[in-house]
Amino acid sequence: MTELVLADATDADLPALFEIFADAVERGDGYAESPPLQPARFAASWTDPPVVVVGRLDGELVGAYYLKPNFPGKAAHIANAGYVVASRRRGEGIGRRLVEDSIIRAHAAGFDAIMFNLVFESNPARALYERLGWREIGRVPRAVDGEPAIIYWRDV
Repeated sequence: MTELVLADATDADLPALFEIFADAVERGDGYAESPPLQPARFAASWTDPPVVVVGRLDGELVGAYYLKPNFPGKAAHIANAGYVVASRRRGEGIGRRLVEDSIIRAHAAGFDAIMFNLVFESNPARALYERLGWREIGRVPRAVDGEPAIIYWRDV
């Protein structure tokens, strides 16, 4: 694989990011969004957070992540993160690089933990999260379409 270049997202990245995220929503890959993806829901996840990072291979946007406070006010020191990798580029280590970078940037942005609210039980990224130090702190039965979800926590 050529070098994955990570950078802050720009307005120019938004059309490609919308396409990748809309595909993930359509496929039911890890997000509770209902297809088709609506622009307002895209904005809430990918244009409103204080930190949005994109990954490019040979100039092509192939993945991204966001970091934002998981809670308001006194609990805003806990981040929430979401990751997306273009479906045709999965299995190349892009997701791992995005997750590792998010840990570093979360700390630099003043967060002291990252919490995932709903990781579907069937999500193959669970193994990666656990290898990188996230631990299960709760479960939500029948979270999405009857599938349970896990709540994960990791200090940064």
